[in-house]
Amino acid sequence: MFTPQGPTLRELAVQALSSIEHGYDLLAPKFDHTPFRTPDAILEAVGKALAPMGPFDAGLDLCCGTGAGMEVLRGLCRESVTGVDISTGMLAVGRSRLGEPASPAGAGGAPTVAFVRADARALPFGPEFDLVVSFGAFGHFLPRELPGLFSGVHAVLRPGGRFAFPVTAPPRAGSPWYWALLGFDTVMRVRNAVRRPTFVMYYRTFRLGDVRRELARAGFRTELHPLNEFGRRRDGSPRARMIVAVREDAPAVI
Repeated sequence: MFTPQGPTLRELAVQALSSIEHGYDLLAPKFDHTPFRTPDAILEAVGKALAPMGPFDAGLDLCCGTGAGMEVLRGLCRESVTGVDISTGMLAVGRSRLGEPASPAGAGGAPTVAFVRADARALPFGPEFDLVVSFGAFGHFLPRELPGLFSGVHAVLRPGGRFAFPVTAPPRAGSPWYWALLGFDTVMRVRNAVRRPTFVMYYRTFRLGDVRRELARAGFRTELHPLNEFGRRRDGSPRARMIVAVREDAPAVI
């Protein structure tokens, strides 16, 4: 897709007609050559913004895919970096890129790396992380799933731990990007209405106001950090922000 190394339209169509898990298993070998992979500029901006808040001991990349976000964590964490994803194929590519050493934590100045297959909505960890990051995965969750997702992240963070992820400003109404995203979401909704299993991938349902409200309900205190590398819109607001949600002592009662 868009490059000779990327998937063909036929391959993308087969992926889109599969479940999320199987679709990404199919896409995994070519995923890093698609626009779906988070650009390096965003990864680097988030790493730069998080650096003054660290160092951290243990980090988790939620929906890690092929491990691009884990590269950010390796520069921020002293002891361990873990990636979790539901796709076996994506995890296999990540292991081939980053390795999965069995050396003791901190050996040679590098954190240990581990990949775990699990559903992000049912994380198999206790409160053992100081930092959780996620890049470009939230379109795979319906709005009604956010309370459970955020509560699960809250549960795997140590007190004072941080949950960080970038968000971009929505495109201006009527712009080419606005119509492109609207068209994509419409196609996916029609596909999910007529075919099972569903493939949830919507780009217009993760709204900043809703996200901040659900994070607060899950027991987080949220901070907004502009990612100045991406400039500002005409109204002066940042084109991209990093949300940092800090774990409070106990989740709020819903």
